[in-house]
Amino acid sequence: MYSEKVMDHFNNPRNVGEIEQPSGVGTVGNAKCGDIMRIYLDIDENGVIQDAKFKTFGCGAAVATSSMATELVKGKTVQEALQVTNKAVMEALDGLPPVKVHCSLLAEEAIHAALWDYAEKNHIQIDGLEKPVADIEEKEGAEETTEGY
Repeated sequence: MYSEKVMDHFNNPRNVGEIEQPSGVGTVGNAKCGDIMRIYLDIDENGVIQDAKFKTFGCGAAVATSSMATELVKGKTVQEALQVTNKAVMEALDGLPPVKVHCSLLAEEAIHAALWDYAEKNHIQIDGLEKPVADIEEKEGAEETTEGY
C-alpha cells in the first residue's frame, strides 16, 4: 500500500518537464522493471540548484520518487544535493513498499548522474561523487539492507 504522500506526488507530480540548457542532466534506468528517470538541474554560479525538473517513464512509485527528489534538491548546494539518498527520498514520502525501493534508488542515481554531467561540463570535481551507473540493477545488490523500509 502506498502512503498519502506517494499518492499525492503521483497524482500531482511537482517539477515535471525539462529545463532548456540545463546545467546537468542525468538519465538512469532499471532494465528489470523498465523504469527510466531523467532529472534536469539548473545550477547557478555559486553551486546552488535553482531549479530541478524530471521526466520519468515508469510506475507510480517512479513518478512519485522523481517528484520528491526534485523537491528535495531545489535550493540546495551541489554538495547538499549529493547527500540526498534513496533513504531520504523514501522518508520524505513516508515509505515505499519493499518491491518499490528500487524507484528511490533510481531517484538517487538520477541526481548523481545530473551532478556528474554538471561536473563534466564545467571541468570540476565534486567531492564524494562517483561515476553513476546507467542501470541501477548494478547497485541494487548493495542496497538490499534498505528493503525493510
